[in-house]
Amino acid sequence: MSLNIVTLVGRAGRDPEVKHFESGNVVCNFTLAVNRRTRRTDEPDWFDLELWGKTAEVAANYVRKGSLIGIKGALKFDSWNDRTTGLPRSKPVIRVDQLELLGSKRDNQEEMPQGSYDEF
Repeated sequence: MSLNIVTLVGRAGRDPEVKHFESGNVVCNFTLAVNRRTRRTDEPDWFDLELWGKTAEVAANYVRKGSLIGIKGALKFDSWNDRTTGLPRSKPVIRVDQLELLGSKRDNQEEMPQGSYDEF
């Protein structure tokens, strides 16, 4: 049996970047800051997020830098060769399946619909 589930609640670190493909697919990428409590201060851990389809469209329309959101997804690794050195590189990315908009109307200028948005 294998299990790959990531659940996080935090604030968007930047506005979502959206790409539309000729096939009709939509992908959205942004970062999520999640505070890690330590004795000294709250230090954020940063996570790269990747959303597809309807979930990506909802994020593009309603998530802004600083928005409080919850996500559920799976950890994956993007791999590539560095252009300058040719060495293999990789980074962890969370492939989001479910997005929860947790902020209040006060948090955003626009009216944000509360609720959960699944990719499926």
